[in-house]
Amino acid sequence: MDFNVKKLVKDAGTALSRVVQLTEEKLGTSEKTELDAHFEFLADRADATKNWTEKILKDEEAMLTPNPGNRIEDFFFEKIDKKKPNRLSNLEYVGIDMIEAGNDFGPGTAYGSALIKVGQCQQKLGQIERDFIGTAANCYVQPLRKFLDGEMKTISKERGILETKRLDLDASKNRVKKARSMLGQQNAERELRVAQSEFDRQSEITKFLLEGVSSSQAGHLRCLHELVEAQARHYAQCHAVMQDLQRELAGARQPSPLLRVNSEEVIELSTPGAHSSSLSHVRDPLSHHQTLAGSTYVTASFDTDVTKV
Repeated sequence: MDFNVKKLVKDAGTALSRVVQLTEEKLGTSEKTELDAHFEFLADRADATKNWTEKILKDEEAMLTPNPGNRIEDFFFEKIDKKKPNRLSNLEYVGIDMIEAGNDFGPGTAYGSALIKVGQCQQKLGQIERDFIGTAANCYVQPLRKFLDGEMKTISKERGILETKRLDLDASKNRVKKARSMLGQQNAERELRVAQSEFDRQSEITKFLLEGVSSSQAGHLRCLHELVEAQARHYAQCHAVMQDLQRELAGARQPSPLLRVNSEEVIELSTPGAHSSSLSHVRDPLSHHQTLAGSTYVTASFDTDVTKV
């Protein structure tokens, strides 16, 4: 019991000494032990790495899971070590509705058939998107989060310990200066040597961890390359699916109607660019345009004199 009381009193005295030292430093009445320039450089680089990694991680998570409610739900599932729910993507929801609409309109109709084909394509794109999200989370998001939750938290903890050791060291220096008796001087110098040794030891530990940030960035670079490869593969797959859909829809497109009125061929022009293709079948240079019921037609008269054959 006596030991605990003494330890409690000693800890309280140490904490009070640190507060006094920090206050005097703020007021400019006490000297502060400065760390070397290389250590400060490593510390600044670690801070920048931590800040930018947090921003990139937040942006990447927002890109992969745009719905903030889903992100919060995923966060809680991770904390309780449960599997995330398997959600359909927006593209897959669109595909399901298109297929249902196409079946309702009739698969035999042009519009219904096209809706079914496009809906199936949207489902394929949604599955490709979900595969990419899973790959990106594994190859890039998780390593960044592991770095922040592991290495950076350890560095922050050790830097905090170093700061307390630095306050103890400076407080010991002040006690040596303020010692009045020979015995007090000896005790203060002994405490100073212990504080200096602990500070130097903690400084080396913290510097070693800070130097490890370079190797972490090299690992992040490899993860970034994997992300780029996954993203390029994702867009290539999406492009291939859309090209297949374009070819399928183009093959199912019906030709424009061709009518014969009073021995004249009447070709309806469904698009402005159809004039040139329609005129290529007209032999009579006196062909002209007519407008019937708001639609544009090309009429062509053919010479039927058998004497000219």
